Amino acid sequence: MIRHSVILKLKDGISTAEKQAFFKAVDTLVNIEGVQKFEVLKQISPKNHFEYGISMEFDTTEQYNFYSNHPSHVHFVENYWMKSVADFLEIDYEMNEL
Repeated sequence: MIRHSVILKLKDGISTAEKQAFFKAVDTLVNIEGVQKFEVLKQISPKNHFEYGISMEFDTTEQYNFYSNHPSHVHFVENYWMKSVADFLEIDYEMNEL
């Protein structure tokens, strides 16, 4: 199992319409084969400057790679992510087999 998570901060001055379009596009990612436990979260801790989180799981590395290279994901990154996100941290976890 792989858990793919991204925390992000949107660019200052992004309009309400741009923000809505961004999250509408985020929601389409759940339709990519292999995506499970898809969540979009609002970050509430004052300990960092990030605003939102996106989290999902994949059963296998192959599914994760399929998602990463899927045309819908690539389109999202090129047309929404690059235009709207000021900063982010991506973390990909595997189950600890200890």
